[in-house]
This record gives sequence, C-alpha cells and structure tokens, in this order.
Amino acid sequence: MKTITFFLALFLTVAITAQETKPTFTKDGNKVIATYFHDNGEIAQTGEFLKGKLHGEWTMFDQVGEKVASGEYLNGKKTGTWFFWKGEELQQVDFEDSRIVGVTTLDSKGAVVSNK
Repeated sequence: MKTITFFLALFLTVAITAQETKPTFTKDGNKVIATYFHDNGEIAQTGEFLKGKLHGEWTMFDQVGEKVASGEYLNGKKTGTWFFWKGEELQQVDFEDSRIVGVTTLDSKGAVVSNK
C-alpha cells in the first residue's frame, strides 16, 4: 500500500508541476499579444501581431529567462535598432525593411568592440 501511495503522490507532483508550453494569444484591440514558451516553461518570446504579421516590440529570452534579443517589427519586417545579448557583449543591429544596415558590438562597459 505504501508503494502505491508513493507512486500516486509522485505522479500527482509531476502532473501539478508540469509547465504549459503551448503559446498563448490574447486579443488587445486590433492586435494579438503572443507569448511563446521553452519546453521548461520559461518564456521564449513575447510580441504582437497586427493583421497576421509580426508588429511592434518583440523580446526573446533564453531557457533560464535571460533576455537575448529585443527589437521592433513593422508590418512583418524588422525595423530600427535591435539588440542582441551574448555573455558580456551587446550587439546593436540596425535594420531597414528587414535588411541589416549596420552592426556595432559593445562590451559590458559600453566600449565599442567592433563596428562592421
């Protein structure tokens, strides 16, 4: 009986702590707010859709919840300045119509590491 109780308790614990990894979509006026998840339940990315296209601010996270990228879409295309974090470096990438027009890499103190 103790064995059955143990396995039942283990099963219920696993079932309760299982994370929901399906994306969520919430309507906000004419926009749809989207949140996607990693398999471990952490948020992978958040952003908006407008008329079925990526639109507005999007933010991406790694599997432990650290921000790895942030930028803006305009009618489904990357636009403006995006930021990409990797360790102690920050890459600033400028886009026009989803095309890269400039890249600057900064270290943790803000010094330019390279400018491509």
